[in-house]
Amino acid sequence: MRNISLIFKQFTRSILLVAGLAAYSVTANAQADVAKGEAIFKAKCTACHKIEQKLIGPALGPQLTSETDDKYLIKWIQNNQALIAAKDPKALKIYNEYQQAGMSVFTELSDADVMNIITYVREEHKKASTPGGDPSKPVTPEDNGPSELLIWGLLGVVVIAFIVILVLNKVIGTLERLLLKNKNIVIEEEEEKAPVDRFAFLKKVAKNKKLVFFLVLCFVVASGSWSWVTMWNTNMHQGYQPVQPIKYSHELHAGVMKIECQYCHSGAFKSKNASIPSLNVCMNCHKVVKTESPEIHKIYDALGYNPETSTYDASKAKPIQWVRIHNLPDFAYFNHSQHVTVGGIKCQNCHGPIETMKEVYQYSPLTMKWCIQCHKRTEVNGKGNAYYDNLLAAHYKFKKGEKVTAAMMGGTECAKCHY
Repeated sequence: MRNISLIFKQFTRSILLVAGLAAYSVTANAQADVAKGEAIFKAKCTACHKIEQKLIGPALGPQLTSETDDKYLIKWIQNNQALIAAKDPKALKIYNEYQQAGMSVFTELSDADVMNIITYVREEHKKASTPGGDPSKPVTPEDNGPSELLIWGLLGVVVIAFIVILVLNKVIGTLERLLLKNKNIVIEEEEEKAPVDRFAFLKKVAKNKKLVFFLVLCFVVASGSWSWVTMWNTNMHQGYQPVQPIKYSHELHAGVMKIECQYCHSGAFKSKNASIPSLNVCMNCHKVVKTESPEIHKIYDALGYNPETSTYDASKAKPIQWVRIHNLPDFAYFNHSQHVTVGGIKCQNCHGPIETMKEVYQYSPLTMKWCIQCHKRTEVNGKGNAYYDNLLAAHYKFKKGEKVTAAMMGGTECAKCHY
């Protein structure tokens, strides 16, 4: 009988252990994955919804936080049309509230996927609801550098150490005198010295004509070099980096997001000027992307755009005062299309690693010497290039003695006269 009870106890413990492990695994699997929810939300939901702002659909943060029936939310997100067709009161209320606008169905999402989205939205809304919270930025400790107390403490230590050194020197001097007195050694007091002529050294140097000549020569060479460098760099603004009215990051747009330069600066491949992009180009993306950013709201203000109603008010529109960075003298002619399209020159050759610049600065000196050096070392690739095909055709006509007009050599191009 005792053996049976022991077997029963062992069996019971095994059952409890297995049940505990099963419950733990179910609980672990039931926990939503916020990272997966964020990925799915950005892939499937951001075209119509934002967490804290109304877009095409409602702001999801308050909506999903106030609704506690997760099973109903899962059904709604997976197939809201089925709920509407079934005359579900909740579904009909939402459907009529938003003028019967159809919401996409996501039958491909599992219950776990939808729960991940819901958890992510609620977490982000919770962060945004916290005073000073910003869901778009990770919570990181603020680095304010060393505190004032630490700096003053270090200065105090330095001052105290200096005072201690002075006191120790004084004490050492006193002890040395006492030791000498104990040995009956008389310490002779320093005789009063005659006043020293402070300008004796300069008078002595002035009498050395060779040294004076050498110093004057060094001064002339140094001042001449300084004057030459100063004049050479006159009106050269390499490294110029002004503060722009909107903080636009080329590192983000051209570097991280791989947006082509010509998408914004469309004039670079078809006209003399690269052109400043119209704010409507910005609105192609920022009507939906990053609408909460204060820098994007500067674009909205300049266009008179109201993000709540998606309408424009031309009476409130005003130009943005961009600060020009790259500026050639008026007498210097430069054509972007000739270099970019005909010459095949990359933007980085002149503007530097623009895709790594958070704030743009003038990378190259843009001097005549710099341009001439580039023209000397750059090889011309005429294969399959219509511009050079025309020149070669004119060249062959010259060799044959045939008639060649200025128009055949590009003489009718507008930029030849109108620039």
